Amino acid sequence: MRADDFIIGFDKVLRVIGGVVSAGRSNPGAKALDEGLSEAERRHSAGLMRVNHVGEVCAQALYDSQGRFTQNDALKQQFAQAGREEEDHLAWTAERLRELGSRPSILNPFWYAGAYALGAVAARLGDPRSLGFVVETERQVEAHLNSHLKKLPLQDGKSRAIVEQMRADEIAHGAAAKSKGAVEVPFLARKAMQAMAKVMTTTAYYL
Repeated sequence: MRADDFIIGFDKVLRVIGGVVSAGRSNPGAKALDEGLSEAERRHSAGLMRVNHVGEVCAQALYDSQGRFTQNDALKQQFAQAGREEEDHLAWTAERLRELGSRPSILNPFWYAGAYALGAVAARLGDPRSLGFVVETERQVEAHLNSHLKKLPLQDGKSRAIVEQMRADEIAHGAAAKSKGAVEVPFLARKAMQAMAKVMTTTAYYL
């Protein structure tokens, strides 16, 4: 890797971990209302959005590593495009956290490193399995976002609008990966992914 590529890559990692990124699309929650949130509801929304922000930190790491280690140029482009859309999510959730008077997870460096390693392993198993990992990840993320739409306060329109757009994008990413020849992730691997996600979401809600 050339020195300038390393510097650019390292700068991106720092921005992702710190939540200092710019969205290419308008924030879907910009015109929504969040009036009437109690302090407890505000903290709850912040906890959920911090979890979603961590998920986007992990998405950046996964797509970066899978794109780096695949030898297929078309897949490199697909991972890069999905990563750009996930970067929108990262910016939106970071902005919402600031509006709620909260902050990203202090464990973001850990989440990023773990996700990058998983993406690299998936890529090394070959493109069909790597794509299968994307499909399963997006399936689990969709379920997770559906649960958040049930948990978020009804009057928190800003957070709900962001989560709804995120869900639509994740469904599209999973469908795109499936159309490229993804193979199903084995049962035990799916369960392991669910267990790791449970640890992450439970911890990130508070930290």
